Amino acid sequence: MTDPVRQPSISRRALLAGVTGLGTWAVLPERGSDAQLRRPAAVLPRAVPNPTASLHLAATDGWVSMPQGAPPISPFWPDPLAPAGADLYVFGFRDVTGLSATEVTAQRGKAQISAPLLGFDQETDIRITLTNLGLSVRPDLTDGHTVHWHGFRNAIPLFDGVPELSISVPIGRDFTYFYRPHDAGTYMYHCHFEDVEHVQMGMTGIVYVRPAQNAGTADVPPGKYVYNDGDGTTRYDREFALMLTEVWAEAHYRDAHIQTTDWTDYKPSFFAFNGRCHPDTLAPNGDPMSAAAGRLRYQPISSLITANAGERVLLRLANLGYQNHTVTADGVDLLVVGKDAALLRGRDGSAEYQVTNTVQIGPGESRDVIFTAPDPGTYLLYDRDLMSLANAGGGRGGQLTEIRVSPPGTLPAQTRANA
Repeated sequence: MTDPVRQPSISRRALLAGVTGLGTWAVLPERGSDAQLRRPAAVLPRAVPNPTASLHLAATDGWVSMPQGAPPISPFWPDPLAPAGADLYVFGFRDVTGLSATEVTAQRGKAQISAPLLGFDQETDIRITLTNLGLSVRPDLTDGHTVHWHGFRNAIPLFDGVPELSISVPIGRDFTYFYRPHDAGTYMYHCHFEDVEHVQMGMTGIVYVRPAQNAGTADVPPGKYVYNDGDGTTRYDREFALMLTEVWAEAHYRDAHIQTTDWTDYKPSFFAFNGRCHPDTLAPNGDPMSAAAGRLRYQPISSLITANAGERVLLRLANLGYQNHTVTADGVDLLVVGKDAALLRGRDGSAEYQVTNTVQIGPGESRDVIFTAPDPGTYLLYDRDLMSLANAGGGRGGQLTEIRVSPPGTLPAQTRANA
């Protein structure tokens, strides 16, 4: 009778070192096989590192301006505490990437709305550092802040930004979030600390993920696409992001004047695209670091849509207000290709895109919409609710912007969203 082959013993420490040492993995043959006894385990090479991106955001408070000439809402708006050129108290995020520690601290009290527009490539290793600068108008408040990517699939709760499941960043401290997006599409981000208040106060922004298909595949040439559609049907030439929000002037006033707010009395005063109300929606992009930016310095993102006739234009629409909104474009067919960062495809892979001139967006939802720029001219894009087309209940304003179409070849190629 032949004795069985005795297996060499191995310690737990040696096993872990062999399998995970230097970030590689060992391929082990079946126990007791001749291969295991004759040769060492084969080692696979490391995977190619993912591209990386780093960003630094600061959370603080500040003052912005609603459209001039809107009827006053006494005593809430214009706020008598506001500095010259401003009239509304807000919380917000600022992009402070590349600034020194002293320069970052100097941004306290200089919040912007909407938050910086963020765009990343799929499979990028993203690190976003959040610094809580505190509140200059309300130093009595010790609110923490977080960054929550709304609708995004995080690997672990730690980086999800929901303080009950992860952490919030206290005043004077930093925290770095890590993301690796696997799914293209349009998302939102906001502070999730006392989120009913902080979202209303302005801590909201759009973040979108560009698909790997942009580099080209065997079936699709390189270009700009909304999703990994496999057939190029979500190709576009220009893109514009619109964050839909409401502003309840009473709540903003009460935060500035050390008063509590009864949220069951919610009654919006202003309705905004990217933190601006018409006619400010048509003003060009600004720079919050430049004093020359004027009244809209801390509302730097324009909502004006420009294109050459015949170009395909992508609208990234997101709603972080508390009400439903219905966006329409007169005389322009809108093709809805994605909802909540998901390509509209059936289980069999067939397209389920929707052709319409009206897009409904509920709170916390996003839509990816493509249209072909029509003949040269000016077209209106707006919320169909009449209350959303007024500033403080009077005059033409609110969620209204323009699509300005130029003759073919007039505008140069777009280099970034909303440019």
